Amino acid sequence: MGLEEKLPEGIITTQLEALVNWSRENSTWPLLFGLACCAIEMIATGTARHDISRYGSELFRASPRQADLMIVSGRVSNKMAPVIKRLYDQMSEPKWVIAMGICASAGGPFNNYAIIQGVDKIIPVDVYVPGCPPRPESLLYALDKLRAKQAKDTFRTYANRNMHASPNQAQEIESLEALRRLQPA
Repeated sequence: MGLEEKLPEGIITTQLEALVNWSRENSTWPLLFGLACCAIEMIATGTARHDISRYGSELFRASPRQADLMIVSGRVSNKMAPVIKRLYDQMSEPKWVIAMGICASAGGPFNNYAIIQGVDKIIPVDVYVPGCPPRPESLLYALDKLRAKQAKDTFRTYANRNMHASPNQAQEIESLEALRRLQPA
């Protein structure tokens, strides 16, 4: 007779999920990925005044294999889209994405052929941060929203999670890569 037979249904996995979610909430390591002026505000969030370390995020990682949060801050060009997708694919599960600023969220004032109108056309985004550029407090609020989302996660979320974007987004990424091959170096 094992312990699982003596306890009510699902108590072990429920408590384990709560422990794992607690550790994820308190040790989210962001990928250092600044594309434009929003990156200055993202870096300012790491200073003592704003103290991003209270979320366990004091280590901005330079390697996607060591990070579980990608903060896309700034405009995303067509040439940068395959790089973002590759970095996202290299991150281990579970992984989250914050689109910081109006340029990362919807293209901002750059409505032209060279800028992707929102990073969510390339990778799935969990939290959007409005502003141009958003203040460090806005990024901390987004981290609070992300922590609330992490607290509700289950193991099945990652087992059943669609690792890639919708078929339309996958086609758009392929067309972006084809466009990149056509452009002169």
